[in-house]
Amino acid sequence: MAILMEDSENWFFPKIGVPRFGRKPPDHELILTDTTLRDGQQGSRPFRVKEALEIYDILVKLDNNSGVVRDIEFFPYTQKDRRMISEIRDRDSYPRPIGWVRAKVSDLKLVKEAKLDTAVVLTSISDFHIYHKLGMDRETAQEKYLKVIEEGLKMGLRLKIAMEDVTRSDVYGFLLPFLNRVLKLSRKYSMEIEFKLSDTLGMGLPFIEAPLPRSIPRLIRLLLDDLGLKSKQLEFHGHNDFHLVVANHLAAWVYGASLSNCTLLGIGERAGNCPLEAMAIFHAQLMENSPLNLGALREAKALFTKMGFRIPEFYPLLGENAFRTKAGIHIDGLLKNPAIYLPFNPEVVLGIPYTVEITPYSGRAGLIYWLVKRAGIRNWSSLKRDPRLDAAYKEVLDRFKDGRVEPLSDEEIFLILKKYVPELMEGVKVWE
Repeated sequence: MAILMEDSENWFFPKIGVPRFGRKPPDHELILTDTTLRDGQQGSRPFRVKEALEIYDILVKLDNNSGVVRDIEFFPYTQKDRRMISEIRDRDSYPRPIGWVRAKVSDLKLVKEAKLDTAVVLTSISDFHIYHKLGMDRETAQEKYLKVIEEGLKMGLRLKIAMEDVTRSDVYGFLLPFLNRVLKLSRKYSMEIEFKLSDTLGMGLPFIEAPLPRSIPRLIRLLLDDLGLKSKQLEFHGHNDFHLVVANHLAAWVYGASLSNCTLLGIGERAGNCPLEAMAIFHAQLMENSPLNLGALREAKALFTKMGFRIPEFYPLLGENAFRTKAGIHIDGLLKNPAIYLPFNPEVVLGIPYTVEITPYSGRAGLIYWLVKRAGIRNWSSLKRDPRLDAAYKEVLDRFKDGRVEPLSDEEIFLILKKYVPELMEGVKVWE
C-alpha cells in the first residue's frame, strides 16, 4: 500500500533527521564560528544595530546553549560596531563576541577598549599581499606581525592569527618559518594561539592529492603533523569564487581543523563566504548527537528576506525551490513515500514544508498531489486510472500552449478540477 505524505511516522529517515555522513564521528571537536557581522556586512551592506542583534539572537537559537557556535567576529572600528559589541558582550550565551583587527598595536587597543578578550589578527601571507599590498619584503612583514602578536600577548589577549591568502603562499619559504616564530612567542607567554587559514580568493581545493598551497587537506595535515598544532587551534575561512567553499570547509573539518568560520546565507566579499547553514547541516551529519537547533535557520531566512536580501530561488536548503518540485516523476515518488525524492524531512528538521507546483511537466501526479493536500483525498491510487484526470491534465497543458511560463495558481487548479471531478472538490476552499 502506498504511504501517504500525512503518515510522517512512516518516513524512512534516520531519527537525527538528516542522513549520516557514512563514517564514524571525528575524534576532534567540530566548532562553528560566525563572521556574518564582520565579513558578511562588509561584503553585502552595513547592518543596523537592531538587525545585528536579531542576527545574533538567531545564532544563539542555532547554538542551543551548546557552545558549538562558539564565536562571532566584529570590527571594533566604528561607533555602530562598538555599540553592537556592547549590546551582546555581557550576555551569558554563545556565540561570544571577538574582535577582528589589522596587525596594528593601535587596533589591539581598540579590542581591549571594547572589553573583548580575543582578537583575530590579520597577517597577510602571500607575496602578492606582502610585496604589492603592504609594499614590504618578507622579513619586514614578518617582524611587523611578530611585534604586534607579542604586544597582544602582553595585553593578555587571546589571539587568533588570520593567515590571509594562505592558498597562494610560499608554504616552506615563509608560512612555516613564520608560524614557528609565532609558536615560540606562544610558549614564551604560556598562551595558546589559534590559527585561521584564510582562503581569500577561493583558490583552495578539497583534495589531498592537490599540491600545496592549494590543497586544504594537505595544509591542515601539515600544521597538525609537522608543527604539532591541535585541531582546536585550527580554523578554516573560505570564499566561494570557484563554487568550492562548502567542499573546502568540509575537507578542513574532516582532515582535522576544528573551527569552521562562516556567514549566514554565505554573504561576504565577492562570491561570498561559506554558508553557516550548510555547515550546520553537516555538523548534524557528522556528529551522532548534534545539539544544534536547525529550525533557527528558517528564522534566518525570514529575517534576511525582511532586511531586503534576495535569496536565490534555487539556493540550497533555504531557497524557495529547495524543497519544491514540478516534475511528475518526482511528484509520483512523493505520493508513494516522500523519502524517495527528499534527502530528509525538511518540515521536521528546518520547519520548511516541501511543496509542488503545477506546470506542463507535473503530469497527472501533480493534480493528484493537489487533491491529496488540498482536498484531503487519501485513497488516491484509483485516480491514476480515472480518465477524468487525463482530461483535466489536457486542460493544464492547454494553459501553457501559448507560451505561458508561470505555474498554475491554486485558484486555476481548483476550477479545472471542479469541472472534471466536482464530487472531490466539495468543501475545498482556495479563496479566503
